[in-house]
Amino acid sequence: MPGGSTNPISLTGVVEKVSGTIHQAKTHMHQNAHDLARVTKQKEEDKLNGPCVDVTIQFIDASGLPKLDVVGASDPYFVAKLDDRVSMVSTVKTKSLTPEWNETWRVKNVPETAELRVEILDKDTDTPHDDYIGKFKTNIEAGEQELEIQGPLFRKDRGIFRLKIETRPSTVPAEPKYLFDGPIRYSRHFSPLVGKLTNLDDARLYSTWKMYLVDVPVYFKDVYQHWNVNYKAAQSIFGSGPTSLAIRAGIHAGHKMLYARSTSNGFGVIQSAEDVMKLFEGGSLDPKGIVGSDREDLSQEERRKLEEVDARAAPTEERPFAHRIKPAVYTYIISAQDDSLRFSETGAAFFVDFASKHALHADCAEQVRYSGEFHLRPRAKDGSWCGWQNFNDSMPDTSVDWEVLIDNNSGTYSPDKAMLPTLKGLIDCNFPGLDVMALDREDEELKKSLDACRDYALKYRGVKAEHLQPHQQEGLKSLLKPLGVVGKVAHLQQGAENS
Repeated sequence: MPGGSTNPISLTGVVEKVSGTIHQAKTHMHQNAHDLARVTKQKEEDKLNGPCVDVTIQFIDASGLPKLDVVGASDPYFVAKLDDRVSMVSTVKTKSLTPEWNETWRVKNVPETAELRVEILDKDTDTPHDDYIGKFKTNIEAGEQELEIQGPLFRKDRGIFRLKIETRPSTVPAEPKYLFDGPIRYSRHFSPLVGKLTNLDDARLYSTWKMYLVDVPVYFKDVYQHWNVNYKAAQSIFGSGPTSLAIRAGIHAGHKMLYARSTSNGFGVIQSAEDVMKLFEGGSLDPKGIVGSDREDLSQEERRKLEEVDARAAPTEERPFAHRIKPAVYTYIISAQDDSLRFSETGAAFFVDFASKHALHADCAEQVRYSGEFHLRPRAKDGSWCGWQNFNDSMPDTSVDWEVLIDNNSGTYSPDKAMLPTLKGLIDCNFPGLDVMALDREDEELKKSLDACRDYALKYRGVKAEHLQPHQQEGLKSLLKPLGVVGKVAHLQQGAENS
């Protein structure tokens, strides 16, 4: 009736119908999402349970890359992924629009239907992010392929990438899927900025190394080492308060600087125990540090950087041990994220600013596969003596055998000593021919060997005491200040032992 009141019963009915319709729609959407998730999960399981192959991919070269820098050519590198389950990052090729990589990547137990995705980027050392060149994707069917690099907004004018794929049926299907199988690549990250901040002229003391290990999931399976909840330094890092947040921010920024991928990095492939030993020769200030490298192979810009480093270095006659095994102790972690072995000299001065040496290498990860320290020591070939205390520099390094003592000396993650045999097995697998002994941090033999190593460095190799452990020197600048972290955070946990 016009002008009359609305029937409340009718209005209620309309509201109930609308509410019911909305509820049905929400239920339907939820059910669809649930069904989609179930179907996706089933497809993933079917894929993983289907036929698998062992894949070898040779990334050959690229051509026709665009020039993104105003001055000079690009510094391209690529990131390759198989189903977002395992990845590889290439070396950086300096000043080239036609880079040649010829880098190999082997992965075992890959589903036949896997997809390879590759992104090509231009390394830019002056900005926090690298320039994006383009990407492509392909299946893992065997054969050589030339693939168009697709740029932003579906542009296909970013060049051609050439690769070759080889496959064979997987022989051990019980092994983990997407299992990295080599080759063992390493990178040496050389940071002149860190050296400048820490007032050092020894490139080794502000360098970090990273190696990608094979078969880590085979040996460690589902075992990880969580951060030590009873360790004060670890509590300060992984706590929930504002101070812990600031400390973690500093560690993340420091890790990013120390492990930055740049044109001054050294890259190489470990093919023998001899290649491993070359990495531990001390005294050389060559930032490239590549096994079998030659300065003539470097670009003009790389040679210029190297000459600048040499100009700051002591004269050659004052560092006569460039090609001798250095008596040094190294801090290491095996990452839970990418199965890489990361390490540096324990005395590296950039550790002064941080609550934990191991957390810095691990990028503040809450868990690692394993962590500790290691050092090399000499041993007579006939077994009559062992250790730096019985060595002298009149003996050529090749006249003795060398063994690696690796331990679980990490307060931050407090690795289980019961896993030391597993650790040894993993190292033996990756570096056959290398003599390895895994000892608990409390083992007396380990303590004596460490003392002998450090004593030899002090007495006979001109190593300074402050270079054996992180040490606050007069005039030393904080590494955290240029990273934008509050200054007081830098020394909250200074002096925390065995972190």
